[in-house]
Amino acid sequence: MALMLIVLAAAYGAAAGLLIPRPAHRMAVEPEEEWRAACPGGHAITGPARGWLGRGHCRDCGAYGPGGLPTATVTALACAALAAATGPRPELVAWLLMAPLAVLLTVVDRRVRRLPDALTLPLAVVGAGALGLAARLTGETGAWRRALLGGLLLGACYLLLYAVNPRGIGLGDVKLAVGLGVALGWYGLRTLVTGGAAGVLSGALYGAGLLLFRRGARDTAMPLGPFMIFGAFCGLLLGAAATAA
Repeated sequence: MALMLIVLAAAYGAAAGLLIPRPAHRMAVEPEEEWRAACPGGHAITGPARGWLGRGHCRDCGAYGPGGLPTATVTALACAALAAATGPRPELVAWLLMAPLAVLLTVVDRRVRRLPDALTLPLAVVGAGALGLAARLTGETGAWRRALLGGLLLGACYLLLYAVNPRGIGLGDVKLAVGLGVALGWYGLRTLVTGGAAGVLSGALYGAGLLLFRRGARDTAMPLGPFMIFGAFCGLLLGAAATAA
Protein backbone atom coordinates (compact mmCIF):
# COMPACT_ATOMS: atom_id res chain seq x y z
CA MET A 1 0.00 0.00 0.00
CA ALA A 2 2.76 2.44 0.98
CA LEU A 3 4.82 1.58 -2.08
CA MET A 4 1.83 1.99 -4.37
CA LEU A 5 1.12 5.42 -2.87
CA ILE A 6 4.71 6.52 -3.47
CA VAL A 7 4.65 5.26 -7.07
CA LEU A 8 1.36 7.04 -7.78
CA ALA A 9 2.68 10.26 -6.23
CA ALA A 10 5.85 10.03 -8.32
CA ALA A 11 3.82 9.44 -11.50
CA TYR A 12 1.63 12.42 -10.72
CA GLY A 13 4.71 14.55 -10.00
CA ALA A 14 6.35 13.53 -13.27
CA ALA A 15 3.22 14.38 -15.27
CA ALA A 16 2.86 17.75 -13.51
CA GLY A 17 6.57 18.46 -13.92
CA LEU A 18 6.33 18.01 -17.68
CA LEU A 19 3.88 20.92 -17.78
CA ILE A 20 6.21 23.32 -15.95
CA PRO A 21 8.59 24.44 -18.76
CA ARG A 22 6.00 26.38 -20.77
CA PRO A 23 4.59 28.52 -17.91
CA ALA A 24 8.14 28.93 -16.59
CA HIS A 25 9.17 30.50 -19.90
CA ARG A 26 6.05 32.65 -20.07
CA MET A 27 6.32 33.94 -16.50
CA ALA A 28 10.07 34.53 -16.36
CA VAL A 29 9.80 38.23 -17.23
CA GLU A 30 10.54 41.52 -15.50
CA PRO A 31 7.82 42.96 -13.21
CA GLU A 32 6.41 45.44 -15.74
CA GLU A 33 6.47 43.07 -18.72
CA GLU A 34 3.57 41.04 -20.07
CA TRP A 35 3.78 37.25 -19.95
CA ARG A 36 5.71 35.99 -22.96
CA ALA A 37 3.56 34.96 -25.91
CA ALA A 38 6.35 33.78 -28.21
CA CYS A 39 9.58 31.83 -28.17
CA PRO A 40 12.94 33.66 -28.55
CA GLY A 41 12.67 33.02 -32.29
CA GLY A 42 9.39 34.91 -32.50
CA HIS A 43 7.14 31.89 -33.00
CA ALA A 44 3.80 32.26 -31.21
CA ILE A 45 3.14 29.97 -28.26
CA THR A 46 -0.09 28.12 -28.98
CA GLY A 47 -2.04 25.48 -27.15
CA PRO A 48 -4.90 24.99 -24.73
CA ALA A 49 -5.58 27.50 -21.96
CA ARG A 50 -4.22 30.29 -24.19
CA GLY A 51 -0.81 28.73 -24.50
CA TRP A 52 -0.17 27.82 -20.85
CA LEU A 53 -0.46 24.04 -21.22
CA GLY A 54 1.46 21.81 -23.58
CA ARG A 55 4.97 20.91 -24.61
CA GLY A 56 7.72 23.07 -23.17
CA HIS A 57 9.60 23.71 -26.42
CA CYS A 58 8.67 25.49 -29.61
CA ARG A 59 7.61 23.01 -32.28
CA ASP A 60 9.23 25.21 -34.95
CA CYS A 61 12.70 25.92 -33.53
CA GLY A 62 12.89 23.96 -30.28
CA ALA A 63 13.72 27.05 -28.22
CA TYR A 64 12.44 28.32 -24.85
CA GLY A 65 11.66 26.80 -21.51
CA PRO A 66 13.76 24.70 -19.13
CA GLY A 67 14.15 21.03 -19.92
CA GLY A 68 11.07 18.92 -19.30
CA LEU A 69 13.09 15.99 -17.97
CA PRO A 70 14.72 17.94 -15.09
CA THR A 71 11.45 19.54 -13.99
CA ALA A 72 9.60 16.22 -14.22
CA THR A 73 12.34 14.45 -12.27
CA VAL A 74 12.50 17.04 -9.49
CA THR A 75 8.72 17.22 -9.12
CA ALA A 76 8.39 13.42 -9.15
CA LEU A 77 11.08 13.00 -6.48
CA ALA A 78 9.53 15.73 -4.32
CA CYS A 79 6.06 14.19 -4.53
CA ALA A 80 7.40 10.70 -3.85
CA ALA A 81 9.31 11.92 -0.78
CA LEU A 82 6.25 13.74 0.54
CA ALA A 83 4.11 10.62 0.02
CA ALA A 84 6.67 8.44 1.78
CA ALA A 85 6.86 10.77 4.77
CA THR A 86 3.14 11.57 5.02
CA GLY A 87 1.55 8.25 4.18
CA PRO A 88 -2.16 7.92 3.33
CA ARG A 89 -3.25 10.94 5.35
CA PRO A 90 -5.56 13.61 3.87
CA GLU A 91 -2.99 16.42 4.07
CA LEU A 92 -0.93 14.63 1.43
CA VAL A 93 -3.37 15.96 -1.17
CA ALA A 94 -2.41 19.50 -0.17
CA TRP A 95 1.31 18.73 -0.46
CA LEU A 96 0.85 17.18 -3.90
CA LEU A 97 -1.13 20.18 -5.12
CA MET A 98 1.44 22.64 -3.79
CA ALA A 99 4.55 20.80 -4.98
CA PRO A 100 4.31 21.63 -8.73
CA LEU A 101 3.58 25.28 -7.91
CA ALA A 102 6.65 25.33 -5.67
CA VAL A 103 8.86 23.86 -8.41
CA LEU A 104 7.51 26.38 -10.91
CA LEU A 105 8.22 29.23 -8.47
CA THR A 106 11.76 27.92 -8.02
CA VAL A 107 12.41 27.87 -11.76
CA VAL A 108 11.00 31.38 -12.32
CA ASP A 109 12.85 32.89 -9.35
CA ARG A 110 16.14 31.36 -10.46
CA ARG A 111 15.68 32.79 -13.95
CA VAL A 112 14.61 36.36 -13.21
CA ARG A 113 14.80 36.70 -9.40
CA ARG A 114 11.05 37.24 -9.21
CA LEU A 115 8.15 35.49 -7.48
CA PRO A 116 4.95 36.41 -9.36
CA ASP A 117 1.75 37.07 -7.42
CA ALA A 118 0.05 34.76 -9.91
CA LEU A 119 1.92 31.89 -8.25
CA THR A 120 2.57 32.91 -4.64
CA LEU A 121 -1.03 33.82 -3.86
CA PRO A 122 -2.54 30.63 -5.36
CA LEU A 123 0.05 28.61 -3.41
CA ALA A 124 -1.31 30.04 -0.16
CA VAL A 125 -4.95 29.71 -1.22
CA VAL A 126 -4.57 26.14 -2.50
CA GLY A 127 -2.70 25.12 0.64
CA ALA A 128 -5.21 26.69 3.00
CA GLY A 129 -8.19 25.34 1.06
CA ALA A 130 -6.88 21.78 0.73
CA LEU A 131 -5.84 21.65 4.38
CA GLY A 132 -9.21 23.04 5.39
CA LEU A 133 -10.88 20.17 3.53
CA ALA A 134 -8.49 17.69 5.16
CA ALA A 135 -9.33 19.11 8.58
CA ARG A 136 -13.05 18.82 7.86
CA LEU A 137 -12.68 15.19 6.82
CA THR A 138 -10.57 14.22 9.82
CA GLY A 139 -11.94 16.56 12.45
CA GLU A 140 -8.47 18.13 12.96
CA THR A 141 -9.72 21.69 13.04
CA GLY A 142 -6.91 22.58 15.44
CA ALA A 143 -4.32 21.64 12.82
CA TRP A 144 -6.04 23.88 10.28
CA ARG A 145 -6.03 26.81 12.69
CA ARG A 146 -2.33 26.17 13.30
CA ALA A 147 -1.77 26.18 9.54
CA LEU A 148 -3.45 29.55 9.10
CA LEU A 149 -1.55 30.96 12.09
CA GLY A 150 1.68 29.56 10.64
CA GLY A 151 1.08 31.45 7.40
CA LEU A 152 0.52 34.67 9.30
CA LEU A 153 3.58 34.18 11.51
CA LEU A 154 6.04 33.28 8.76
CA GLY A 155 4.66 36.01 6.53
CA ALA A 156 5.03 38.53 9.37
CA CYS A 157 8.64 37.45 9.98
CA TYR A 158 9.55 38.00 6.33
CA LEU A 159 7.64 41.28 6.28
CA LEU A 160 9.81 42.41 9.20
CA LEU A 161 12.93 41.31 7.32
CA TYR A 162 11.70 43.25 4.29
CA ALA A 163 11.19 46.37 6.40
CA VAL A 164 14.73 46.05 7.80
CA ASN A 165 16.45 45.15 4.53
CA PRO A 166 14.27 45.83 1.45
CA ARG A 167 17.26 45.31 -0.86
CA GLY A 168 17.77 41.77 0.37
CA ILE A 169 14.14 40.66 0.76
CA GLY A 170 11.36 41.29 -1.75
CA LEU A 171 7.61 41.42 -1.27
CA GLY A 172 7.41 38.28 -3.37
CA ASP A 173 9.41 36.50 -0.65
CA VAL A 174 6.93 37.79 1.94
CA LYS A 175 3.95 36.45 -0.04
CA LEU A 176 5.71 33.13 -0.62
CA ALA A 177 6.34 32.87 3.13
CA VAL A 178 2.59 32.97 3.77
CA GLY A 179 1.95 29.89 1.64
CA LEU A 180 4.93 28.01 3.04
CA GLY A 181 3.93 28.95 6.56
CA VAL A 182 0.45 27.54 6.00
CA ALA A 183 1.97 24.18 5.04
CA LEU A 184 4.50 24.10 7.86
CA GLY A 185 2.02 25.31 10.46
CA TRP A 186 -0.15 22.23 9.92
CA TYR A 187 2.38 20.19 11.89
CA GLY A 188 2.89 22.77 14.62
CA LEU A 189 5.26 25.46 15.78
CA ARG A 190 8.35 23.23 15.84
CA THR A 191 7.92 22.33 12.17
CA LEU A 192 7.24 25.97 11.31
CA VAL A 193 10.45 27.12 13.01
CA THR A 194 12.47 24.23 11.55
CA GLY A 195 11.30 24.83 7.97
CA GLY A 196 11.62 28.60 8.19
CA ALA A 197 15.09 28.43 9.74
CA ALA A 198 16.25 25.83 7.20
CA GLY A 199 15.31 28.19 4.37
CA VAL A 200 17.20 31.12 5.86
CA LEU A 201 20.21 28.96 6.75
CA SER A 202 20.49 27.33 3.33
CA GLY A 203 20.29 30.74 1.65
CA ALA A 204 22.94 32.14 3.98
CA LEU A 205 25.25 29.20 3.34
CA TYR A 206 24.85 29.61 -0.41
CA GLY A 207 25.61 33.32 -0.17
CA ALA A 208 28.65 32.62 1.98
CA GLY A 209 29.82 30.08 -0.58
CA LEU A 210 29.57 32.68 -3.36
CA LEU A 211 31.73 35.06 -1.33
CA LEU A 212 34.18 32.34 -0.33
CA PHE A 213 34.77 31.24 -3.90
CA ARG A 214 34.71 34.84 -5.16
CA ARG A 215 31.72 34.28 -7.42
CA GLY A 216 29.79 37.22 -6.06
CA ALA A 217 30.16 40.49 -4.19
CA ARG A 218 28.50 41.38 -0.90
CA ASP A 219 25.75 43.22 -2.74
CA THR A 220 25.16 40.46 -5.32
CA ALA A 221 21.44 39.77 -5.62
CA MET A 222 20.40 36.15 -5.39
CA PRO A 223 16.98 34.51 -5.47
CA LEU A 224 15.79 33.63 -1.98
CA GLY A 225 12.64 31.76 -3.03
CA PRO A 226 14.35 28.45 -3.93
CA PHE A 227 16.01 28.30 -0.50
CA MET A 228 12.75 29.14 1.28
CA ILE A 229 11.03 26.35 -0.64
CA PHE A 230 13.85 23.89 0.05
CA GLY A 231 13.73 24.69 3.76
CA ALA A 232 9.95 24.27 3.86
CA PHE A 233 10.25 20.97 2.01
CA CYS A 234 12.72 19.66 4.59
CA GLY A 235 10.52 20.90 7.42
CA LEU A 236 7.46 19.18 5.94
CA LEU A 237 9.29 15.88 5.59
CA LEU A 238 10.40 16.02 9.22
CA GLY A 239 7.00 17.12 10.46
CA ALA A 240 5.14 14.47 8.50
CA ALA A 241 7.56 11.73 9.58
CA ALA A 242 7.22 12.75 13.24
CA THR A 243 3.43 12.67 12.98
CA ALA A 244 3.48 9.24 11.38
CA ALA A 245 5.84 7.82 14.02
